Amino acid sequence: MNEERHVRNQITEGVIWKQLLLFFFPIVLGTFFQQIYNTADAMIVGRFVGKEALGSVGGSSGQIIMLIVGFFVGLSSGATVIISQFYGAKDEKNINYALHTAIAFSLVGSACITAFGILASPALLRMMHTPTELMAGSILYLRIYFAGIVFVFIFNVGSAILRAAGDSKRPLYYLILCCFINIFLDILFVPVLRLGVAGVALGTFLSQGVSAVFVLRALARSQDIYRLRLRELRFYRSALRSLLRIGIPAGLQSVMYNVSNTIMQAYINSFGTDTVAAYTAYGKVDNLYWMAVNAFGISIATFVGQNYGAGKYGRIRRSVAVSFGMGMSFSVVLSAVLILGGSGLLHLFTGDPEVVGIGTSMIRFLMPFYSVYVIIEILSSTLRGMGDVLLPTMIVCGGVCVLRVVWVASMFPRYSEIKTVLLSYPISWSVTAVLFVLYYLHRKRKWPAQ
Repeated sequence: MNEERHVRNQITEGVIWKQLLLFFFPIVLGTFFQQIYNTADAMIVGRFVGKEALGSVGGSSGQIIMLIVGFFVGLSSGATVIISQFYGAKDEKNINYALHTAIAFSLVGSACITAFGILASPALLRMMHTPTELMAGSILYLRIYFAGIVFVFIFNVGSAILRAAGDSKRPLYYLILCCFINIFLDILFVPVLRLGVAGVALGTFLSQGVSAVFVLRALARSQDIYRLRLRELRFYRSALRSLLRIGIPAGLQSVMYNVSNTIMQAYINSFGTDTVAAYTAYGKVDNLYWMAVNAFGISIATFVGQNYGAGKYGRIRRSVAVSFGMGMSFSVVLSAVLILGGSGLLHLFTGDPEVVGIGTSMIRFLMPFYSVYVIIEILSSTLRGMGDVLLPTMIVCGGVCVLRVVWVASMFPRYSEIKTVLLSYPISWSVTAVLFVLYYLHRKRKWPAQ
């Protein structure tokens, strides 16, 4: 047996708050660089090409990418959960079945989505009532992005596998490197070579290819109880069944989130190009908050998954309490920073005063409510780490997604203002948070006493 396998598993045995933070910081830093990676496109085209190009790489095209990629990432999260559980239980055979099934799934899934995305981009953009002046740029950006979707899937699945085994550092290193490659290519292709929207799409394509190569290399050279071997790539029935049992509800949840956001985008589009550009820029600033909250979710899901596999329910209970304390603290601080400094951040994307003004009002309206979402993220991630996804998915779909759409559909005809659309977010978060608290308390009563 390899010497590395005798190393004490700090996630199942170490100090809880310390291990959560040690796991959290590489994830949040990685997410930060991933946002820079994605935001570079918007910043460069917004400053060097114009607000129409900014709307083309964000707006409707951004929502479509999130919808389709989000479904696959949610689906592949089933592999993350079962690998973390098997890793906590030190089950080498099933870890490797799950790993090879997940990689095979990412290859087959990406091929299908590439074909669909390239063919369906114009129809999808028309369905979202994308402004006419943004259509050509949005179609071009989407088609190049979908041509390289295999790199996105491989990197996300591979990084999730590494994190499930407790390694959150190497995905961070790969993201930092590829972030700088993406920024360099964006600057080369847009201001220098004048390729416009195609330039930022190509920069993303190439840099994501580099990240995929690095993560595959890490899995293939692993000395831990998991290792990628190309000759073993196939669908293992038991692993595929477990992956789909957990992943399909998570994928549908992601789809419902993004469908509701896509519907919101369609309402936003009705206000014209300035509002679309402002919402795109706001979304990039807004991601600074979500990257921290989502990092807590990934951390707690992995932490809970490994401890659930090891049968340590007491550590699960304590980790939830610790995560709430840390998550709320970060939420309050980040919300305050973004409320106070959001206007300055918006200037990174556009110098148009009307766009900046609309974006600033969005930030100040929504940010005070963001702490409510911490409850949803931590409790849903805890339950997902234990393999409980069906009812939590129903809670999210009903509380966040359906309620949000019903609110806008019923209220917008009466009050056709941007705040009517934005108010759907805090209302749906609050209802969903209450439902999750009630369900978590119900589940916790059934756990073994420790």
